[in-house]
Amino acid sequence: MSRLFGSVRARAALGATGVVAVALVVTGLAVLLVLRSNLTGQTDLRAQVAAQDVASQVALDVPYDKLDLPDSDENPVQVVAEHGRLRAASDDLDAVTGTETTAVRPEGSADSDSGHDDGDHGDGGDDGDPSRGKVSHDDARFSSGTATVDGDTADYRFAAVEVTNGSDGTLVVYAGAPLTTEQSAVSQVRSVMLIVLPALLLVVGGVTWLVTRRALRPVEGIRQEMAAITASEDLARRVPEPGSHDEVARLARTTNETLTALEKSVDRQRRFVADASHELRSPIASLRTQLEVGAAHPELLDVDGAVADTVRLQQLAADLLLLARLDAGERPAAARIDLGELVREEVSRRGPGRVPVTVRAPGGLEVAGSRGQLARVIGNLLDNAQRHARAEVEVSAQARAGRLVVEVANDGPGVPPAQRERIFERFVRLDDARTRDEGGAGLGLAIARDVAQRHGGTLTVRDGAVFALDLPAARAREWSGTDTP
Repeated sequence: MSRLFGSVRARAALGATGVVAVALVVTGLAVLLVLRSNLTGQTDLRAQVAAQDVASQVALDVPYDKLDLPDSDENPVQVVAEHGRLRAASDDLDAVTGTETTAVRPEGSADSDSGHDDGDHGDGGDDGDPSRGKVSHDDARFSSGTATVDGDTADYRFAAVEVTNGSDGTLVVYAGAPLTTEQSAVSQVRSVMLIVLPALLLVVGGVTWLVTRRALRPVEGIRQEMAAITASEDLARRVPEPGSHDEVARLARTTNETLTALEKSVDRQRRFVADASHELRSPIASLRTQLEVGAAHPELLDVDGAVADTVRLQQLAADLLLLARLDAGERPAAARIDLGELVREEVSRRGPGRVPVTVRAPGGLEVAGSRGQLARVIGNLLDNAQRHARAEVEVSAQARAGRLVVEVANDGPGVPPAQRERIFERFVRLDDARTRDEGGAGLGLAIARDVAQRHGGTLTVRDGAVFALDLPAARAREWSGTDTP
């Protein structure tokens, strides 16, 4: 059960159902309130019309026992004088609540029996004065209550209209209108909602479940394929990509791109380990052979060869260590370095070599980074140039549009266009370089490019034998940090 409700489909269905349920409940309550308000307003209007009709008769001094009262079932009426004295009421009214008085039988008096003298309706004296009776048409008051007519009790809305006449002064006419229609309509709407709401929620939940299931079906395919890849460790496999252009399709494409990058990384690591083992095996085997010969025949020990093999091992171990640190994402230090001065130092440190080196590197060309790593880059470029030059190597440093460029050129045969990117791969050496004993392990240019990229620069080869190191110039602020070799 927990697994079922822990799925995305179940959560989406429950969430959609919950949202729709809240919306429907709020909407239903609003509909019921509006319906009740409208029907109550109509009931109030009917009660007010009935009350004003009776009040008009009272204002004309119609005797109370002669009032033309509406049907008690539809509009029960009370005519109440001051101090709650009941002057007239519907004949069939047995009980009433919600008005000024609960009395249903008028008080016995001469006035109530006869109303007024017959002359009250004549045409003389003050009887025709229109100020004798007045009905308030604008200030009806409304209240809720009950009325029992012929033994049947029901809920009513009562309208209270004030009226004045010549005998009692100010009176209040109460007329009621039944709420039966309003209650019946509201009850029917409520019953329909209670039936429709659960059915609608089931439909919403089911549709959401099916739609979500169909939408997430490719995700399940991706998950199964990733599980199979994990179990088989076969990084050449790829997850299925749906033909849609939605988020799931983008997820599948991104997953395949990640698998491609991971496959390349694993292959690169495997080649790295294999090439490193191969490169280490040769000097170790040579050194072991020389030491074994020296142990058996000391006079035959080649000390210079042993030292050369040891130096080669030391350099290879240092290169491998630097590559491992670069692959681990080590950030270069933020020291301020004079690039021209660094170039001149690296050239002078080598002393006279097989071919002369011409330097054109003015001062003031400052970069930010690791002095040791940048020195390694320049040194590797110089080693490569001297190894392939025929008679001369030229090194220059200059500023170009906010960038600093170091170019190392030699007059050798150059790099074929098809090999200009391949030479920056690890353990790659062109055929002519393999014929030289001092050809190296093929890590120098790979290290140089990695260091350049981590300093925000580039390292490229052009015109056959010109290597260009492009670095961003240091900003006009102080840099601090510990240099990393």
